[in-house]
Amino acid sequence: MHSATARPLRRGRFAKALVIGAALVAVGLAYGVLVPDGAAGADGAQSQQIEEGRKLFAVGCSSCHGLHAEGGTNGDGAVTGPSLIGVGAAAVDFQVSTGRMPAAQTGAQIPQKTPAYTEEEIAALAAYIGSLAPGPAVPASESYDISKVTQEDIVRGGELFRTNCTACHNFAGRGGALPNGRYAPSLMETTPRNMYQAMLTGPQQMPVFSDDVMLPEDKRAIIAYIVALQNEKDPGGFGLGRLGPVSEGLWGWLLGIGLLIVVAVWIGAKVPKIHGRRIKTKGD
Repeated sequence: MHSATARPLRRGRFAKALVIGAALVAVGLAYGVLVPDGAAGADGAQSQQIEEGRKLFAVGCSSCHGLHAEGGTNGDGAVTGPSLIGVGAAAVDFQVSTGRMPAAQTGAQIPQKTPAYTEEEIAALAAYIGSLAPGPAVPASESYDISKVTQEDIVRGGELFRTNCTACHNFAGRGGALPNGRYAPSLMETTPRNMYQAMLTGPQQMPVFSDDVMLPEDKRAIIAYIVALQNEKDPGGFGLGRLGPVSEGLWGWLLGIGLLIVVAVWIGAKVPKIHGRRIKTKGD
């Protein structure tokens, strides 16, 4: 009686497993039919790009930032490279595309130089770091496209720039000195893409202007203003750093007053000297 009851139970369990297996197969076949072919290809291409970035990172970056981007230290315990987990792909794209990374040596501030990687390699490195943890992604071209900005946007961008940026970059975007050997770089050769990424990620001493702090349209307005400064001509011939009346007045004193002093000395040297002799007049 007991064994006869157990057999139907076993058959029932086997039937349930068979039904579940058949359902999983049916779902898999339906997914393969309904999902576009490009989706699997896109995932594969992304995985391949991340793997390529991991290899590039292991060769060119891991000595400072750690094998898994966790940060590195030297034998004395000093930090050689900060952790890159969570910095996002945008930060990597900015640092590597401007040549600041990889750095030849550590210092108060890493200067900009010619990039060491191609665009494809930079994209792979950014994809790898972006895959480690959530962070700011590389912005789409529409984010920093200023082809449709108006003159009103440029004026508003100038107001935003003078409010938020001139303390470091000066009002003309030519850069300026900061404490402890650091400096705000000139923006005269910075691309709109890197301007947007700098505001998004806050490299070096720069604060982060996320979309919660500054709206994307405000970022585009600032970029448009900086591009207008880049394209602005110097009507006087010499920009003098565009530092305003202070630098212009200094050069006026150095050149103008200095030239007058030289002329006065030259005239004095040309006048004949009188050594105690009385000059004769017609009445004598």
